[in-house]
Amino acid sequence: MGVRYFNADTNSNLTRPTGFVFPVGLSVAAAALSTIDYLVVAGGGGSSNFGAGGAGGFRTSTGYSVTGGTSYSITVGAGGSSSPRQGSNSGFWNVSTSLWSTGGGGGAFQNNAGGSGGSGGGGGFAPGPGGSGTPGQANNGRNGATSHPIYVGGGGGGAGAPGGNASLPNAGNGGNGTASPYSGSPVTYAGGGGGGILNNGSPAPTSAGSGGSGGGGAGGTDAPAPIGILVGSAGTINTGGGAGGGYSGNTGGSGIVIIRYAGSQAAGGGTVTTSPGFTIHTFTGDGTFSTNNLVYAIN
Repeated sequence: MGVRYFNADTNSNLTRPTGFVFPVGLSVAAAALSTIDYLVVAGGGGSSNFGAGGAGGFRTSTGYSVTGGTSYSITVGAGGSSSPRQGSNSGFWNVSTSLWSTGGGGGAFQNNAGGSGGSGGGGGFAPGPGGSGTPGQANNGRNGATSHPIYVGGGGGGAGAPGGNASLPNAGNGGNGTASPYSGSPVTYAGGGGGGILNNGSPAPTSAGSGGSGGGGAGGTDAPAPIGILVGSAGTINTGGGAGGGYSGNTGGSGIVIIRYAGSQAAGGGTVTTSPGFTIHTFTGDGTFSTNNLVYAIN
């Protein structure tokens, strides 16, 4: 049977009953966890036609205050589909604090405007304008274009750069994402999707948009007529990447939440790993981050 009670001496050091072995080094009460670094990436926008999906919003900070003995809910946003195209928000929250990243804007359907979101979705042909990104989280999508029989979509915005405008006969590229080291090594997140192309019989060579770094899906294209089914690539899961545009749509990448703090583990939740000097909690789906009220230092 294990030891059930410990006493403290006059110097507030833990002691042990006679005959029981005390864990090596477990002697000093340390302060509860008080600050964290976080990365919150929302789900990327989906596509249903030529315009590409925008990346999910990207928010990061160091030294964010938390309270010991407190639970925080974690929400990881899903990527948008062909309908609805808007990506879902990711967040870190409880009754006393709330921070959210906004889901990526959906790529435009045919000749419409791209959706607004964390990053804006790419515009359709006509030209359709790109959607607006959320300041401080990501960037705008860009415009599509058309000159019959070629129809091209704009690129979705990324966390690091706006999407590219379509420039006939080529579609717009996705905006690049932004790298974070919080997983233990630098990883790039929140790239915009590349615009898609419908080449309805023109002999001119065309190029679909490339996906932005950080999980953005590439745009789809077809050869001259007969018309094929162009499917842009999906955004990469747990990056918040936007979907590539195409004659047929695809899904944006789901988001991710990463929390790290200096020192040994002092909280629960998510997948727990370490890198030199830090403990890391990674959430690829909804969960709870629970801070310890009091931890004991290992001397």
